[in-house]
Formats: sequence, structure tokens, C-alpha cells
Amino acid sequence: MSGALSHIRVLDLSRILAGPWASQILADLGADVIKVERPGEGDDTRHWGPPFLKDERGADTDVAAYYLCANRNKRSITVDMTQAAGQQLLRELVKDCDVVVENFKQGGLARYGLDYASLKAVNPRIVYCSITGFGQDGPYAARAGYDFLIQGLGGLMSLTGRPDTEPGGGPIKVGVALTDILTGLYAANAVQAALAWREKSGEGQYIDLALLDVQVACLANQAMNYLTTGVAPGRLGNAHPNIVPYQDFPTDDGHMILAIGNDGQFARFCEAAGDSALARDTRFATNKARVENRATLIPLLNKLTIRRPTDEWIRCLEAVGVPCGPINTLADVFADPQVQARGLRVDMSHPAIGDVPQVASPMRLSATPVEYRRAPPLLGEHTDAVLASLLGLSPADIERLRHDQVI
Repeated sequence: MSGALSHIRVLDLSRILAGPWASQILADLGADVIKVERPGEGDDTRHWGPPFLKDERGADTDVAAYYLCANRNKRSITVDMTQAAGQQLLRELVKDCDVVVENFKQGGLARYGLDYASLKAVNPRIVYCSITGFGQDGPYAARAGYDFLIQGLGGLMSLTGRPDTEPGGGPIKVGVALTDILTGLYAANAVQAALAWREKSGEGQYIDLALLDVQVACLANQAMNYLTTGVAPGRLGNAHPNIVPYQDFPTDDGHMILAIGNDGQFARFCEAAGDSALARDTRFATNKARVENRATLIPLLNKLTIRRPTDEWIRCLEAVGVPCGPINTLADVFADPQVQARGLRVDMSHPAIGDVPQVASPMRLSATPVEYRRAPPLLGEHTDAVLASLLGLSPADIERLRHDQVI
């Protein structure tokens, strides 16, 4: 393998999304990720369907689409960590690993001897990344954390949705498990930072990542809007708190997005829309004025945008350098010529389940590009190979473990 992390081996004890997302990023970058799953059950998301992957005859397999989104380029082994023999297998594997990723509740792995202190004693250079809902300390540390819960608790839902005064107003969660995804991204970054530090110091370290911490950190400009004023931002639907017009608008056949970022773009939009006087109106001439007079301006713009169909608006506005675009369905997304040109759909072949569609990694590295080596694995697909190659177990040893339901 030629990936940037091809010299790194990861023992992935995580499941669901945040941890697997992190380990998939590392795997895409070349790391050998060994995904440890429960015998007979596996990662919970294997069963989170429908939809399920279809075989070559068009019939459902037993692999949920959800599982497929975060587990490519990994090897799957099944080990029962509740058994002493299973715990010992994992401790032996850690000797040949650089990273452990886990997302058990606070202290959940200590009873199995798989916590950081125990594994550091086995391998002092190990980088151990623990992902929880609320972190390893604080009054909520023992609570379980879920993306939806954290989107609410962490403030994101107070910013998402239409105002209470509008039809359909109220808090709304984001349409994907964004807090989990962002936590996975932070985890992958933190792991690579810890590995870089290990290159200089020779020492591993412990990483404490919490969904709540990540969600609060990713409030970004909205958090600063509050911290600098003491006034909590409210829900604005698709509008932007600091830029106007920057939202969806009705068209003759649907909706479009205008993302006007400066006064010059606003003037060009008004001219293209046939009302250049709007850009000279002192209430709307600057972004500051437009933000202050948002309630007056938006209805005026709605009356202009509804006169033409979406495609016509996009052609017209792109020609004069005004940022705009459609609101695509996922069918539209994967049919989009730019998405296709960038190769954002990848089909991977699996000998047992046929072609597996994947969304490509967005990371484009010139010298060490992402490689799509393995489709998301079947449950325990690589157990025998991993135990034989890394631990030197014989076929008889492996069969004995399987007979004892350790693997």
C-alpha cells in the first residue's frame, strides 16, 4: 500500500457512526484498520435498514446501507470481549497496533482490561482515542450520548428551522447525523496529531473526544455572535444571520438559492432582475443596511425571483457572477455533471455481495491518493487471516476459539 498512513495499524473497537467515520478516514489514507465486532451480531448499523444493499438479482442482502457508509477499507474480525480469552486476543493485537479507537461509555472498557491504562501497559506507544457523548469528566460524563440529543443540547437545533412566528416554525435537526460526522473528523485529525507527536517524542497518548464538545465548537460564527453580544441568535430558516440576501427564494417552478456575499454582487443581481434601483436604495445599498432591513427587502426580492424558472435564473446570474444554485434531490446530486466529473460515486467490488456503491472521499492528495482497497467487509470476514498473520495462531488454535465462541 502507498497511502500516507500505510505504516499505521488501527484497532477499531467503535461502532455506529462517529468512531467508524474516524477510522474510515484513517483507512482511506492507507491505514490497516481492523474492525472488531461482536460474534453473530456485529456493528449495530449492519441491521439499521431498510434500505439494504441489493445483490446482483436485485434482492435485499443482510447488509444495511447505513453500515456501508462508514466501513470501507477495513478488515472485520469477530471477538467476544466479554470473555477473558477474547480480551487477551485484543491485548495481543494491540502490541502490533499504533491506534485504538473506541466509543464505549465512560469507563466501559475498564472492566474488560481494554481501557487506556491497561493497553498502555501492553504498548506504551499506543494512541488511544475515546469518543463519548460528554467526555471523561463533568456532571454528564456517565450519560450516553446520541447525535440527535446533542444537536438539541448543544444548541444546533436552536439555530435550525424556521422562526416560531412562521408557519412550520420550530427547532429542526440537521438531516444527517452531523454531530457524529464532525466528531469523526475531529477524531481523525486528533489521531494524526498524536501520531505526529509520537514521531518526535516516542510516546503515545490518550485522546478524549466528546460529541457535546464538538457540537459547541462547531457553532462557529453563531457562537461568536452570542459571545460578543450576549444575545442568543434565533432560527432564521434558510437565511443567514450576518449576510442578506443569503437564502432560498421562490422561482416560477420551484426554488433557488442566492448566496450574495458583497454589495457588488447585490447590485448585479438587481440589474439582472430588472430592478437596479433596489441596489441604490439606502436601505439596501450595503450589507449592514440589508441585514437591518431584512424584513422589508426579502418580500421585494421574492416578487422578482418568482417571475422566472430556476434554470433560467441560474444561467442569467452565473453569467454576471452572482452566486446561485438549485436545491437538488440526491438523485439530482449524483446526476450533476460536476459531481460526476469529480468521481464522487465509487463502485467497489466484493466477491460475496457484488458491487457496493460508495460516496468517494473528498481528500485529494497528489502523492498519496486515497485508494479504494476493500469494500465494507462481511461480519468476521478477516478473523482467521488476522489472527494467523498477526498473532501466529494455527488453524487448530482458531478452530478452538471458534468452538468456545470467543470468535
